[in-house]
Amino acid sequence: MSRNYALFLGCTIPNRLPHLEVATRLILKSLDVNAKDLPGFSCCPDPVGFSALDRFTWIVLASRNLAVAEEQGLDILTLCSGCFETLKTANYVLKHDGEYKNKVNEALAKVGKEYKGSVEVRHLLQVLYEDVGPKKIESTVKKPLTGIKVAVHYGCHVLRPSEIVQVDDPFNPTYFEGIVKATGATPVDYEKKFLCCGVGVRSVDEATTNRMIEEKLRYVRLSGADLLCVICPFCLIQYDIGQFQINKALCTDYNIPVFYYPQLLALAQGVSADELNFKFQRIKPDAVLEKIEKL
Repeated sequence: MSRNYALFLGCTIPNRLPHLEVATRLILKSLDVNAKDLPGFSCCPDPVGFSALDRFTWIVLASRNLAVAEEQGLDILTLCSGCFETLKTANYVLKHDGEYKNKVNEALAKVGKEYKGSVEVRHLLQVLYEDVGPKKIESTVKKPLTGIKVAVHYGCHVLRPSEIVQVDDPFNPTYFEGIVKATGATPVDYEKKFLCCGVGVRSVDEATTNRMIEEKLRYVRLSGADLLCVICPFCLIQYDIGQFQINKALCTDYNIPVFYYPQLLALAQGVSADELNFKFQRIKPDAVLEKIEKL
């Protein structure tokens, strides 16, 4: 499979977490993945609130992004699970409903675009596990993270709805653990592994979101993990900034570092912690970085 993609950054990483873009570009380059920046991409948009308010407009906006990639003949590589679900769902719906596709193209014609259905949408997790592969990832590792225990968080949108996104086995996924093992680290199992991060309800019920974050972190701590590793920027915000917030709101004392997977791999490839700018995260990973430094 081709390793040439249109890189879809979405909104969250460029606007709130640009250091995650730095880490991702570093690892993609090391893995010989050509991720091209395309002018014209816009917000995905959000797969939860926007789709519930106006599904047709949601599909039209997503299909315009798909049309931008089609003009370059490139499949889309997404770094955010929400972006992935939106673009994947729009692609799925339009490929399976010709009448709906015609309605969408009538709207797109007003801005000089046409959706044809000629490209695919792939999540970073898919690209790393299926297209690159754990063996290739392992071959780029210069400093194996031996003894580092990692609790992985799949989140919701990369696995569900499974009939549309079609990533891994939604009931017993192994992709994330596979690419963590490629760094030399050890994935650890824990209860509530597939619990939602709660970001979808934050704006309407912060107390419930806080309880969801606390429950997840409680089981991660019980697992003995050195860190929690995510594959979605919104999940990172929830467990990083959210961890800081619940420590205040619920009088807890969690101090679990949260890594976006490219940060973990970049460290194993020999990139310095300073270059990865962990200073921009609320929960500082000093303890685990010291442990890695001694390897």
